Amino acid sequence: MSVVVPALNEAENLPHVFATLPRWIHEVVLVDGDSTDDTVAVARRLRPGLRVVRQRGSGKGDALAEGFAACTGEIIVMIDADGSTDGREIVRFVGALVAGADYAKGSRFLNGGGSDDITTGRRLGNLMLSSLVNLLFRTRYTDLCYGYNAFWARHLDTLAPDCAGFEVETLMNIRAARAGLRVHEIPSHERCRLHGTSNLRTFRDGWRVLRTIVRERRGRALPPTGSPTAGRSPMADRGAA
Repeated sequence: MSVVVPALNEAENLPHVFATLPRWIHEVVLVDGDSTDDTVAVARRLRPGLRVVRQRGSGKGDALAEGFAACTGEIIVMIDADGSTDGREIVRFVGALVAGADYAKGSRFLNGGGSDDITTGRRLGNLMLSSLVNLLFRTRYTDLCYGYNAFWARHLDTLAPDCAGFEVETLMNIRAARAGLRVHEIPSHERCRLHGTSNLRTFRDGWRVLRTIVRERRGRALPPTGSPTAGRSPMADRGAA
């Protein structure tokens, strides 16, 4: 299993992030977005055998694409480097994949999930955008814009992110649905960033998410009615995990 961690000036947060990762993970891929602090040095000290990818482009979507390309595991997990996602939850995602899911996506809005960090504006925007995706792509997602996800590496060509920014989670969620992949939502608790300042901007990035939804709606055919994803209930998916 490979865990991809995109990072930009996260040296203070990495000790906590890496401490939560299960010991049985065989590969951690850190994608460094040209950090000006000791992000890479701290990561290497904490995790012997760490794979470091120097990001050539910019943005979270670009970082994940470069990280995914460097992975050697059969399962790929994407988490954040700011301490908001708990590595101890990885077992839930892996359990869902082993039980039959193709793609396991975290949700802060299922029972058992939650967020200490989301603002009212971001919550409302996520709800509106999730509802739009559910309407257009016949899904029942409860959380669209969350960065904790896992999938079988064999589906990478289907999910392949070709966007630069925070819209990457939305893009992958939509492409999983369009391809008819079996998607399970996993309850997850988002914590506040430990140190530093987020690069997320609610309205700017919300607009990019909306543009991504429109682009994907125009670009490809919908999955057939009755496909594993179409009309799938998040509650059923959670039970399978």
